Amino acid sequence: MEYILMHKNIPVAEVEIDSLTGSILKVANVENPKHLPFGIVCKKGIVDRAALNEWWKDRSIPASRSGVNAALEVLKLSSTQALLTKCFGLSLSDQYWMKPAESTIIWENINFFDNSFSEDIGDVLLGKVKHSRIFNFNSPDNTSDGCLKKRWKIVDSKRCLVKGGSAPFMQQPFNEVIASKLMDALNIPHVDYSLIWDDGLPYSVCEDFITRDTELISAWRIMQSFKKDNNTSVYQHYINCCNELGIKNIEIAIDQMIVVDFLLANEDRHQNNFGLIRNADTLQWIGVAPIFDSGSALGYDKLPSQILREKFIDCKPFKKSHKEQLKLVKSFKWINFDAIKNFDKEIRKVLSEAGEYANRNRINLIANAFTMRYDYLYDLAMSVVHSQDNIEEDIEEDIAEDYTNSITML
Repeated sequence: MEYILMHKNIPVAEVEIDSLTGSILKVANVENPKHLPFGIVCKKGIVDRAALNEWWKDRSIPASRSGVNAALEVLKLSSTQALLTKCFGLSLSDQYWMKPAESTIIWENINFFDNSFSEDIGDVLLGKVKHSRIFNFNSPDNTSDGCLKKRWKIVDSKRCLVKGGSAPFMQQPFNEVIASKLMDALNIPHVDYSLIWDDGLPYSVCEDFITRDTELISAWRIMQSFKKDNNTSVYQHYINCCNELGIKNIEIAIDQMIVVDFLLANEDRHQNNFGLIRNADTLQWIGVAPIFDSGSALGYDKLPSQILREKFIDCKPFKKSHKEQLKLVKSFKWINFDAIKNFDKEIRKVLSEAGEYANRNRINLIANAFTMRYDYLYDLAMSVVHSQDNIEEDIEEDIAEDYTNSITML
């Protein structure tokens, strides 16, 4: 089928999409190359179709999403990519969409920031619908990323993301609340999360931090858009990219993210879990996105014997270990250690709401592990010793967590 890739009401390029697979087969007549998705190259009027296809595929629900195969069976679809055109490819993270070539529809009448949307797909993705029927596919859930079960809902006119946890501990929603409280105490810009229960399962809820006039550009897309030489570390490359885009003092925001991820033992700060925000109309860069998606932390999938052991904690996005990543921090002077000195109490309080998913022993181990990391960070900050950025310690892969196998085994 023939479509026009749109950026709000700006026609960008004509594309042909396979109706069965959802893949882009052809790109032609590029009208506004500046409004192509960030990082997509257009030379002499010719777009890198493979790159555009990768961008388009990245808008779809990942195949590793918990419960996605069962959802596809209910929806009678072969892949999640086939869902994209059923909602015009609209998202709540940016302002791109696919307009049928002969259609006169305009962005104002269909975007999910201003208009209501169906909850059908969200119900299916959360496993609330087990049988096929006639579905309304007009939903931003068709373009939601991440491997955990999630859905969008309109709550008091606000677009809110509802996200679950992974078995057996279902800990991620509680961790999001804990992370919010930690960043509140440290005065770090972040997305605020709250906790709800539905059908006996915990979910985190947060309001969309993107508006009808802005869009999130992931660190991955930013770093892929500039050439990196072999002598430049992943960390320095991201700093260089942001400086090229006019984002100054990016180190402060990165310092805060690294410190928070260390304290929380976050294992999933991959390069699509942080980034920058730009104006969708002017394409001007606004600044750093608030910290979001910190749920895969605090030993969320660990057995009790593993929670206190550093070797079981993965690290992203720059280094292989959190302690090595801490060496990148330029300054610890901003940290109010007194504000989080007894934060283990807050952790115990939040996790005490987990009921059957977290017994007293598990809660104590998680809280004690946090205190150990706090003590290490405090001692490091007091010593004011900085090491060189060793590229040999850079991460080798940067991929999102796969929650298919929830417990990390010895």
